[in-house]
Formats: sequence, structure tokens, C-alpha cells
Amino acid sequence: TNKIYIDLQGLAPPNEATNGQKTQRIVIGLFGKDAPQPVSTILQLVSPNGLTSKCKPRAEKLLEREQLEANKVYNSCMASEDVGVTYDLSSVWRIIKDERIDVGAVSGRFISRENPTFLGSNELKHDAVGTVSVRKGNDGGFGFAISPSSRGNAQLDEDNIVIGRIIEGLDIMEEINSLPVVTSAKGLNYMSLTGGPSVKDAPSRACRYGGPMYCNENKPLKKLALLTGLRY
Repeated sequence: TNKIYIDLQGLAPPNEATNGQKTQRIVIGLFGKDAPQPVSTILQLVSPNGLTSKCKPRAEKLLEREQLEANKVYNSCMASEDVGVTYDLSSVWRIIKDERIDVGAVSGRFISRENPTFLGSNELKHDAVGTVSVRKGNDGGFGFAISPSSRGNAQLDEDNIVIGRIIEGLDIMEEINSLPVVTSAKGLNYMSLTGGPSVKDAPSRACRYGGPMYCNENKPLKKLALLTGLRY
């Protein structure tokens, strides 16, 4: 079993409790035999060379100002396309308390890259604290979900592939699970694109302005950035 670590920046300021450390570490054990292709992809995302991923096609906009911005984003992506995508300085972007913690939203020069495709399935369920999974297919971005509860999650069982479990740092996971988040909508719309249930309600303002991929609903009010790597 491979092990990877996540060093979180921004969870708590350095103090005596953290021995002056600026980051707090979670270690995940990966289930390579049960989910070989997704685990291989995750290992590349935490490696120094990263995951090879092409730039998305140039977006076509109606307004000249928007097209100029789209051109700028595309050209910036193409200029660094030979650099592999990694989780470094990605973020924890959604927390639904006791249900899921979504980790690994890439940004900056990686935001315009094609999403990876996670393939396969297994019989593993989200019935243990700290279960880690990825969304099947290529519409879930680069990230993964952590289950902070042992009560099970039928939605994740249906949409995701279990790839591992937290083996160190469950106390840190629980601290993340309890963070305050954006809650601007009366009826939440998590959007099927990001792994939540499909509903007919109009999206909240937070969802509309969060973009089609990363709805701001349930976004932590505290920014948490990641540094990752292999644990030997």
C-alpha cells in the first residue's frame, strides 16, 4: 500500500499545540489493488513531476473583453503545458459537515488543464471515518473526497470510487470538518457536476458566482492550501 501525505497550510497558526509548525499533516493509505487506475493517477498528482494533462481548448466568447481574457488564460496554459499538474497549493474547497470534505481544487496555471478520468469500481463503501474517494469519470476535477463520518454515504457510494483511508491525522480531519463555511442559500444546490445531488432549485448566489465547477456554497471561510508528497 502506498502512502501519501497532505500538509495543510492555514488551519491554525503556529503555537505550542502544533510545536511551532506552520502546517498540519494528514497521511492517507491508498488501496492500489482495489483501485489501481485512480491510485496511479493520485500518485502522479503528488509526485514532483506531476500528472501530464493538456490544456483545454481556447474558450470562445461573445464580448471582446471576455475573449481577450480567455486568450490570456489559454496562452498562459500553453506556455507551461509541459509542466505536470500537482496538488501543491491546491485547496480544500467544500465542507459539508459530517458528509464530505472535498480536497484538491487546483488553481493558477493548472486551472485550464483537462480533467483526469478516474476509471474502475470496487465494492468498498464510505462506511469508515476518513474514507478517501474520487468521482468516477472526468467531471469531478482533479480532487478527491474525504468522508468524516462512519455512518455511510449512499451518494458517494454511487458516484465515487473508494481509493484509500486516512491512517494518520484523523484529529486534523475532524478540525476541518468543523470549520465554518459559506451558507448563503436556503435550499442548497450542490450541482451534479461537483458530486452533489441534482436538483431543480435555482442555484444560490454563491453557486452562480462560484462558476460551474466550484460552487462557493459550503466553501470554508478559512483558506486551506495543500502541500503533498509520497510517504515512504
